[in-house]
Amino acid sequence: MGMRQESGTRAPAGWAALAMTVVLWSSFALSTRGIGGSSLTVADAAFLRFVTPVVLLAPLLPSTIQAVRRERPQVLALLLVGGLPHFLVFAFGAHLTSAALTGMLVPGTVPLFVTLLAMARGRTSLPPRRLVALGLITAGVAVSGLLVGGGASLGGVGLLLVGGFAWAVFTSGLQRTSLSLLQMVLMICTVSSIAALVLAVSGAMPSHLLAGTAEVGDVLALTALQGIGTGLMSTLCYAFAVKALGSGRASVGGAVSPVLTAVVAVPIFGEQIGLGLAVALALIVAGVATFNGTARRPVVPRPPMSCGAPGGLNSTAWSVGR
Repeated sequence: MGMRQESGTRAPAGWAALAMTVVLWSSFALSTRGIGGSSLTVADAAFLRFVTPVVLLAPLLPSTIQAVRRERPQVLALLLVGGLPHFLVFAFGAHLTSAALTGMLVPGTVPLFVTLLAMARGRTSLPPRRLVALGLITAGVAVSGLLVGGGASLGGVGLLLVGGFAWAVFTSGLQRTSLSLLQMVLMICTVSSIAALVLAVSGAMPSHLLAGTAEVGDVLALTALQGIGTGLMSTLCYAFAVKALGSGRASVGGAVSPVLTAVVAVPIFGEQIGLGLAVALALIVAGVATFNGTARRPVVPRPPMSCGAPGGLNSTAWSVGR
């Protein structure tokens, strides 16, 4: 009953928080797609993305270190997959495809991959409607594979699917961790920012920040959109929306975000929503919406956007396999 607060005074604020969450999720996909056209490299973007929450949450470092020492190493490994590894795969996949596919494939396939991981652990019982939902998502992915040539490539689609799988692995860590939300954010972002800095300093990945050629406007924009917007604001907004509206209603953002991303990408990047993309988008959005609507018991997720999420992840994905 604690989750059903929609009739109270918090409902309007909850819907406003959910709307802001959807905008921030879409901005993550759009800004990641735009890295190639900026003065920043992927390593620069990754460092700014992860170091910003570390700076803002620095007072929590001592308590977080103590909590991390008590956490199981295998759980920490699963969580860290959702940091820099996921970001790099997501960014390179975005570069090889389109903003619409970027905003659609990664969050859209997370329910599929989470379910497959659960089945691999012996959890094979799925309601018929959830099977239909996963079938719709799979069909949407298959259709998206036919978009090669229209600003997309099979390699890019493949990378985005790897990104979806990486986020599913991260999700399995969320289901097991004893870390609090902010401790998890700080741990992942600290390790990821250090790793991104090492890649840049060692020369393994180019850095315009280190070369001094990055434009101040690009640095400020990415820090605001991803470091603050994705790193902290979307987390807090989504958590509030779940508490105010319930996880079922809040999960509607998972279906709306890809649509918003595809629409906004038209004027920003000059992308077109052709028939193939429209069909893939419709199938995946329908699958995500159906998957969310089949949850038997709502859960309060640890909001995924805190550490480089693709955007639009749904709440029921966290409960699969429990």
